[in-house]
Amino acid sequence: GSYQLLCKPSALAKHLARSLGRSGVLWEGHWLWPRWPQLQMLWQLLKPPEPEPAVARELLQVSDTGLVALDWLVGPWGAVGSGVGGPSPVLLLIPNAAGKMTGGLLQLGLRALEQGFIPVIFNRRGHNGCPLTTPRLQPFGDPRDLQEAVTYLRCQHPAAPLLAVSEGSGSGLLLAYLGESGSSSHLVAAACISPIFRGRDWFEAGMPWLYEWPLLLHLKRGLSRYAGSLAEAVDMARLLGSRSLQELEETLFCLTRSHPTSWEAYWERNEPLRDADEVAVPVLCLSSADDPVRGPPSRSLPLELFHSSPYFFLLLTPRGGHCGFPRWGPGRCWAHEAVLEYFRAMAEFLQAEEGRKGLLRPR
Repeated sequence: GSYQLLCKPSALAKHLARSLGRSGVLWEGHWLWPRWPQLQMLWQLLKPPEPEPAVARELLQVSDTGLVALDWLVGPWGAVGSGVGGPSPVLLLIPNAAGKMTGGLLQLGLRALEQGFIPVIFNRRGHNGCPLTTPRLQPFGDPRDLQEAVTYLRCQHPAAPLLAVSEGSGSGLLLAYLGESGSSSHLVAAACISPIFRGRDWFEAGMPWLYEWPLLLHLKRGLSRYAGSLAEAVDMARLLGSRSLQELEETLFCLTRSHPTSWEAYWERNEPLRDADEVAVPVLCLSSADDPVRGPPSRSLPLELFHSSPYFFLLLTPRGGHCGFPRWGPGRCWAHEAVLEYFRAMAEFLQAEEGRKGLLRPR
């Protein structure tokens, strides 16, 4: 149909295209208003998941004594596990860069739980009720906290496949981690729903006020809780008076009292794709051409990356908005079903490859 899978030709690409086509997730009935990306986005981001998930929080102290939070989805059914073919895979869910826990991300976690995954949500320091114990937040593309969380998950579940999926601007963190870690990422596969590929361009271009102002207010409200501890590091009056996401980001991470830096230098260290050539695990990116948050495809999609790297796959759709991709029926979001089908296809492919290499291996 009008969906495109953009990637470098390979055996894995053929297997993935065949699996997505066979599953039917791209061909089921979609929403009745496909040309309203704004409404699609609000439907997925604001509507609460059904049923409401039960979450068990675990606080993890990282190397500089800061805290990140891991929220394990344990209900309402309980972690059932796959029961076949080894331990259940652990699915790490990464929210957007503002730390907002959307109904869509929780719904994805519930769908994964139903299908035998062990879903856990990564919350950055100071986000989603996670205490801020240091006068430092996590920059847009700084993967150090995520790296320690992944190492912890690997120690807790040494035999389980480890997968990761990010939502919206949170993909900047996942892509940076995959590039910086390379073949040592501990992940089997990753997926990004409506990712922001070019962080600096995205901040400088700005979003329509309908999206930027609510997000800006959400960030300011969260930062105001830590005004006392952050005052020694940043100018809180300027921070809370920011009139754009770019001004807030620059005040928080560039105009610091102890280690000020330039906007250019900040993005040299935090661009999501700065080490894209080092990525060594398959990454499926689901993007819509009418995404009002990411911007026009011509300037916001790195199409050359998907044609040159064997590890990047872009599923590009004409409609779907930002993290929307709505449909009627169970799941509400066909992108979630596509991500879970992608993980199943990856497991099948890797199992077949291991079997083939086992047959070829001399005694």
